Amino acid sequence: MSAIQLRGPARLVVRQQRGALWAACALLVLGTAFVVALRIWVASAHENCADGDTTRCGDGTYLPTYARSASQTYLSDGGTALLVLSVLIGVFVAGPLIARELESGTFRFAWAQSVPPARWLAARLAVPAVLATAGTTVLLLVYRWGRSGVRRGSSYELHWSQSGIFPALGPVAVAYALFAVAVGALCAVLVRRTLPAMGLTAVVLGVVMYGFGRRRYELWPTVRGLGGKGWDDNSWPIESGMLTSSGKELYWKDCYARNTLSPDCLRDQGGVTDFVDHHPISHFWPLQLVETGILLVLAAAATALAFRVLRRRHA
Repeated sequence: MSAIQLRGPARLVVRQQRGALWAACALLVLGTAFVVALRIWVASAHENCADGDTTRCGDGTYLPTYARSASQTYLSDGGTALLVLSVLIGVFVAGPLIARELESGTFRFAWAQSVPPARWLAARLAVPAVLATAGTTVLLLVYRWGRSGVRRGSSYELHWSQSGIFPALGPVAVAYALFAVAVGALCAVLVRRTLPAMGLTAVVLGVVMYGFGRRRYELWPTVRGLGGKGWDDNSWPIESGMLTSSGKELYWKDCYARNTLSPDCLRDQGGVTDFVDHHPISHFWPLQLVETGILLVLAAAATALAFRVLRRRHA
């Protein structure tokens, strides 16, 4: 299917949904302005040291300004905001863009004007996919810029591993947007009713996002640091405990589960060497790329299935 064949149906989609497109542009501008305003606020606050400290330099105490601490709090859910945006994109594709036309029967007017079903669906996928990719890319770049100017000192609030941060730092944000478009289209052609399609899309996306957020650390092998060495504040700790002389692993989480909070809990069981299984900062890109790849494969599968369902029902 050539770009020329899609040009006419795509222009029609843009005209029909220009109100939603203006709203999307407004959200893009507001999001960008919000991050820029936080950067300006932090830059204008009085700080004694280059690391954002308001106490005397070199005294070992870190105390950020209110502007910096508040901005860190505001930005700590940047990834969550982009995930919510992806859900909104998927819900819009499922409901107003596709299912509403299938439910009302207005799709027949387009199909009667030499626009086959496959081209009709392709246009309704291409327009939101292109716009979602462009908009999400802008937002993640702005967010990375804002985070780099706000995070200072030993703050863990904007750590790259946080579930509210990670999705906004790389291509996985774009992958979620494209996955949302594909899931919205599939739910629409399966259900063919506006509100149920929107609800099903939100549920599917929510389950997938929650699953990745809970199990993301399993996408790449961890590294083990022994004796309190081999990891730092930029690492993402996953498991910690002690090794016995025979190499058996004892985990601190087992002590917490038994409400045994004594520092000698593991030593009393034979622990001799501390260990921490963690993801160093060098694992950021492997984790991003693996999650992105999985989402793109799922998006491609959902898109192919959507075309297959449409073809079988309107052959």
